[in-house]
Amino acid sequence: MTGRAERRLPAADVQAQSTTEGEAMTRKPPTALANSWHSVICALLACVPLAAAVAQAESPYNAINAEAASSPVTAHPVRGKISVLEGSGGNITVLTAPEGKFLVDGGIAVSRSKIEAALRGLGAGPVKYVVNTHWHWDHTDGNGWLKAAGATMVAHPNTIRHLSETITVVEWGHTFTPVPAADLPTQSVSAKTTIALGGESVQVEPFMPAHTDGDLFVYFPAEDVLATGDTFWNGLYPFIDYAAGGGINGVIKAANANIAHAGPNTLVVPGHGPVGGRAELIEYRDMLVAIRANVAALKGQGKSLDEVVAAKPTAAFDAKWGNAVISPALFTALVYQGV
Repeated sequence: MTGRAERRLPAADVQAQSTTEGEAMTRKPPTALANSWHSVICALLACVPLAAAVAQAESPYNAINAEAASSPVTAHPVRGKISVLEGSGGNITVLTAPEGKFLVDGGIAVSRSKIEAALRGLGAGPVKYVVNTHWHWDHTDGNGWLKAAGATMVAHPNTIRHLSETITVVEWGHTFTPVPAADLPTQSVSAKTTIALGGESVQVEPFMPAHTDGDLFVYFPAEDVLATGDTFWNGLYPFIDYAAGGGINGVIKAANANIAHAGPNTLVVPGHGPVGGRAELIEYRDMLVAIRANVAALKGQGKSLDEVVAAKPTAAFDAKWGNAVISPALFTALVYQGV
């Protein structure tokens, strides 16, 4: 969401790298950026009351922006014409066609020069379309410069609304103010839509409220690649944005919808974490269902949030899922809020 004064951080030197498809498929989370998010959020949110934590330390929002300013943006091939860029907030999925590029999400604005370099490395041609999978700044902060460069910006109506209003996300220690009207998406998607580019028919479709109330997924049928936005975090506990209409029940419904959409050979680009497939979607869904049941049972016994966190209802899953962006304690609190 470019145009916000607090986000105008100095850009780092351009660093664009690439890997082979095999390397892209064997990478394991967390990335360097995920490690930074984990350390920041765990220090601020997992061990002390939230208000005191935010008062005592730099907000996660500022720390994540600073990390994006210093991290490289790396391009990994996924399949065919599809690549994924890592290093600027959420994953950025890219379809490269002869007449231009189709992006799923636009990263953090401070990474602009590095994103531009990575995109040039994928081939000539301007960015023609950008789909915002939801409103969070680590997926939409690049909207301003991408739109100014000529891209058509696509989003759910609720995403456009959230970008137009003031929202405080307590867990990030930040109040987001409206973006300039010139930076807002102009094409809204509230039902299944097809966008044509380079002989490809790209499918864009909304979820019911899940991670937020404005989530979209994007499917590239020619490559059998599904980009889920933050309705799938591969190997990481997810954030759930209750301030913007999200909830644990919706997150599980979205996980089931992703599983239904994915075939045995589908490659899945998550909002955060490495590229996966249908098996990883099922594992993610099963983790969510089990933890929701554990937390609901404890809350049903009349236990307070502190008591539920102390009971460690995520313990069976922490070794895999609890070492990155969202700590086990914070994820427990997020689930508790929704059961």
